[in-house]
Amino acid sequence: MLFQINSMWQILGWVLVFAGLIITNEIERRTKKGGIFFFGIVLAALTVYFVAIQIGANTGASWALNSQTYKYMNGWFHYAKLYAAVAGCIGFMLLKYKTGLGNKQWFKCFPFIIVAINILIAVGSDFESAMRGANAVNGWWFSNEKVWLNGGWWNWVNGIAGILNIFCMTGWWGIYASKDKNHQDMLWPDMTVWFIVAYDLWNFTYTYNNLPTHSWYCGLALLLAPTFANALWNKGGWIQNRANTLATWCMFAQVVPMFQIKGRFSVLPVLYSNVEGFESLDAFSLTTMDLTSVAPNTKVQGFMAIIALVANVICLSVIIKRAIEQKKNPYKNEIFADTKDFKVAIARAEK
Repeated sequence: MLFQINSMWQILGWVLVFAGLIITNEIERRTKKGGIFFFGIVLAALTVYFVAIQIGANTGASWALNSQTYKYMNGWFHYAKLYAAVAGCIGFMLLKYKTGLGNKQWFKCFPFIIVAINILIAVGSDFESAMRGANAVNGWWFSNEKVWLNGGWWNWVNGIAGILNIFCMTGWWGIYASKDKNHQDMLWPDMTVWFIVAYDLWNFTYTYNNLPTHSWYCGLALLLAPTFANALWNKGGWIQNRANTLATWCMFAQVVPMFQIKGRFSVLPVLYSNVEGFESLDAFSLTTMDLTSVAPNTKVQGFMAIIALVANVICLSVIIKRAIEQKKNPYKNEIFADTKDFKVAIARAEK
């Protein structure tokens, strides 16, 4: 068991997040106006809010110091992830609408670059947790988002899986706009199920290990939403789906973190199962407790890290094998062109 589920409210919360991400992704991808609204207007308003909070906190304003964003989402990782995700969304819009830099052949490598940056941000966070856990009692360390995390060898293993995952992205230059009326999708046909599964396992493990009080949502719901869309109706558009849903979730979570931290919708992983009264706790309760005397339940963390590493080793091995057989550079050329997923995706592309 990965999570302690003891209420239908927790299931409802997951369904609401999953459905909400599916719906907003459809709005963002189908028209230029939808993308501009979320990744331009909404982000601009939030940026003003974030800057105001920092200024207010620096001057000792109680409204800023007591805001949910400042208290629980003020770490470097959350801001880096938000703006990196939005940068990806904007770049993908330029490519699919073939405007500005999106008209340049060299800009087709942008999706690889921005995804690699996002992965490295998470890898850095994984390694940070490993180092902090090594110097802490029972591996527990208290993050600046006021969450008890537990660092150990599993963070190193999953970080390595993340680095390998970067090299599992093939066909960097094989980026297309869909040929439908609105050019609603940026397609990367060579990013097939091999990469998607390896990425999902790695990223879920990252969230489970480093964002444990959020992972029910930013791990399962957030990862499954773009994968679900790619599998059923948006073949080849997974990376666009992923960027859109990630940016949308980050904006929501940055402003309303208590949705997942406290109350009927909050869900804790089994990491905290040795804490007395675990089933009645929410994530917020943990911020008021000293867990250094508690032995953590890290079995799932280690298991998932190994699974993530194995999945990425297998994915990279398949890529190397196919590249040798086809005598192709897997990064300059598309090497999954003979697969069903690729053929369905490329059929949607405007060439």
